[in-house]
Amino acid sequence: MKLRPFFALLVGTAAVAAESRLNVLFIASDDMRPQLGLYGDQVVKSPNLDRLAARGLAFDRAFCQMALCSPSRISLLSGRRPATTKVYTIDPQLTVRTHLPDITTLPQHFKNNGYYTRSLGKIYHVGIDDDASWSEPAWHAGKLAPRLGPVGRAAQQERVQSAKQAGKTLPVKGAGSAGMASPAFESVDCADDELLDGACAREAIAQLRAFAKNPAQPFFLAVGFANPHVPWVAPKKYFDLYDPAKLILPANNYPPKDAPAYAATTGSDFLQYAGVPQTKPLPADFGRQCLHAYLAAISYVDAQVGRLLAALEETGLAKNTIVVFWGDHGYYMGEHSWWGGKHNNYHGATRVPLLIAVPGQKTAGRHSRGFVEFVDLYPSLSDLCGLPAPRDAAGLEGTSFAPLLADPDRPWKKAVFSQYPKGGNLGTAMETERYRYVEWRKGERLVDRELYDHANDAAENQNVAARPEYAAAIANLEKQMSAGWRAARP
Repeated sequence: MKLRPFFALLVGTAAVAAESRLNVLFIASDDMRPQLGLYGDQVVKSPNLDRLAARGLAFDRAFCQMALCSPSRISLLSGRRPATTKVYTIDPQLTVRTHLPDITTLPQHFKNNGYYTRSLGKIYHVGIDDDASWSEPAWHAGKLAPRLGPVGRAAQQERVQSAKQAGKTLPVKGAGSAGMASPAFESVDCADDELLDGACAREAIAQLRAFAKNPAQPFFLAVGFANPHVPWVAPKKYFDLYDPAKLILPANNYPPKDAPAYAATTGSDFLQYAGVPQTKPLPADFGRQCLHAYLAAISYVDAQVGRLLAALEETGLAKNTIVVFWGDHGYYMGEHSWWGGKHNNYHGATRVPLLIAVPGQKTAGRHSRGFVEFVDLYPSLSDLCGLPAPRDAAGLEGTSFAPLLADPDRPWKKAVFSQYPKGGNLGTAMETERYRYVEWRKGERLVDRELYDHANDAAENQNVAARPEYAAAIANLEKQMSAGWRAARP
């Protein structure tokens, strides 16, 4: 048989010869930043994701292309950057095919090569899907609610609907200033499956068991969890894992200094949830309650991931299934006085958790500090599963990181890129080994710059773009930005 080149490199020829085609379990979590034990956090309880990292590779410097749900997901699933997809907002009219009608998406590429592809939960976005990507219509727990107001409401209404169908009622308090129908967080005395993410895990387990009955049929199963997107709603037992009085809030509760006012914002929609104080910085006691709820929501997702990993072992599918875990963008929980938000071009909004475990992987338990981006997932999974290039492969704007799974320390990308429109300008950010550099343009005209020196300011508290001592660095970064993502490839 013809060996899959990267899989052979990872696990050896004998293992390849014994296996059929590799399946893919593709797990997403909404608004989960890299606040996990595997990334060194000492507070969060994430044993199952830590276990997944122990059997795979954790990427320490993975980044999305835009810090907003639908644009990020469309970029990832298309393998194209926002400048190509032209999707910069959440809008039911803006799908992966609005500007690229003939595109072959990542799951569609697997489907075209004989895989059965399924979407459970939030993979594209609630109400913004792509039928051509899947072998059957996307599944969501409960009746999908229409998008009313800010992005969090549809997710919360879906949770409420799921709970009602299970015979439970989520407490819903008075509306916030913009008509929000829920508080920012809720501890519910119920079983996992009585809320949205538990119901999603239950459906995924049933699907894995069904796949196990037909092992000759390869599959690409995408499972999207809604937590820890605000509102943070999780069973009480996950709240009980933490004592809010012991949680420490970020010290930098102020916006980045000397940054453009329009650029240094995020999280305004969080203020619209019922009961959220309309002050900045948020009162410390309420902030600790928010962080408590966010951590509980992470642990709830972690438990569902554990159920999926257990189902893989139980069904025997673990031996030939690649597991990928990703969060769609970064998040702020008090840093710069931003709560429950992303919506900008900073490091904290764009750095994401990314884990990948290949059966028999020789580098299991390792970390890679190589720069990787979400657009890299498409070519990487295609390589790892030995698929031919898609018909529109020339349009892919990522680089396969499969070589990093064999050698996590090898030299890799020189920079990663993201975009975000704010204040009528389009910001393009580039992160290098030392700097995060942002250019804000109105059309072709340069309006503003930001520069953060991570060697001296890892938290991005001070924009130093205007300081004379950084003039040479600015000149070099401007040239590197102009050369673009293609010049940054390994």
